[in-house]
Amino acid sequence: MAAILRKTPILAGSLHRSFASAAKAAKAKPVKTGSISAVGESIAAKGFLRPHKPYSPPADAAERIRSVAASLQLKSDQLGNLAEKFEFLNACFQELQHGVPNSQVHELRTVSDVIAFYQTSVDTTVPFDALKRIELPENLHIQYEYVRFHPETDTKFDGKTAFPRSSTLVTGLKYRGKYEGHEAKRSWP
Repeated sequence: MAAILRKTPILAGSLHRSFASAAKAAKAKPVKTGSISAVGESIAAKGFLRPHKPYSPPADAAERIRSVAASLQLKSDQLGNLAEKFEFLNACFQELQHGVPNSQVHELRTVSDVIAFYQTSVDTTVPFDALKRIELPENLHIQYEYVRFHPETDTKFDGKTAFPRSSTLVTGLKYRGKYEGHEAKRSWP
């Protein structure tokens, strides 16, 4: 046990040196941070089930943000002081009723960045629902309300299924009220 305790500082020292050298290597390479448009494109690509509220910018959003900046008497276009930045973003939220997500606050460095943020619309439509809004080619048809088999409500095949020993389970909480599940009868226990 004593031998293990003596080797621990050596191991800790070598680990510290390896992490320190990795940190120096990471600092040597400049990492480009994402801009507001890159984050918007990322959200648009991922698209659905995001915790953001929908937002459509008003036509005079830039003017309203500039008037907020003038009323707070900001010294420059830069938002370097954190207290000043918080006060400005809070006033913008009160004016436009649209908050900045925590993940994007660090990207807003200037008043121009804030204007660009508030002029960007946020669409929270699920991509499947977005298909309902576009005109599809004639040879493509999407069933938005699909049909689930249930022997008591089936009229096409008189309740006979192609899979007699397979149950139709509704596992999602969202669709339990919409679709009725069916447990198949077993011929053997």
